[in-house]
Amino acid sequence: MTLGVDTELTLLAAGLIFLAALSLGVWKYRQMATSENHLAHPYVDIAHRSALLYAFATLLLAVFVELSAWATAVNLVAAAVVVTFFVGAIGSYIWHGALRDTTNQFADPVRGTGAAMVALIVGEIGGFTVLLAGFVRGAFLAG
Repeated sequence: MTLGVDTELTLLAAGLIFLAALSLGVWKYRQMATSENHLAHPYVDIAHRSALLYAFATLLLAVFVELSAWATAVNLVAAAVVVTFFVGAIGSYIWHGALRDTTNQFADPVRGTGAAMVALIVGEIGGFTVLLAGFVRGAFLAG
């Protein structure tokens, strides 16, 4: 079976995110083992859990990339946009976990938080919608 380069790159992203999730689990465990209340900082916990979820979500993207009727470049850009926002979210959780500066990044948002959230919403939903439409076209409308 030969996969398209767009699918291979999306699968690579899923694997790297999963590896990051496993590594974040070590950080979380270390904080749990050494803290008085045996809990990791909330954003260390969030980073670990979100990376696990995003790894599997990226696998789902890879399936839609592979089954999409769109051109490789379209699929690659759509998947890359979604994955970039996944990785950006994980990175922001790691940042807050390392700094221990907040337990809720929306309680005292920094300038640009609202615009970043709108971009995330448009990017993730839009990117996946492109892939889903490509799947629908290839599976149900081709002929």
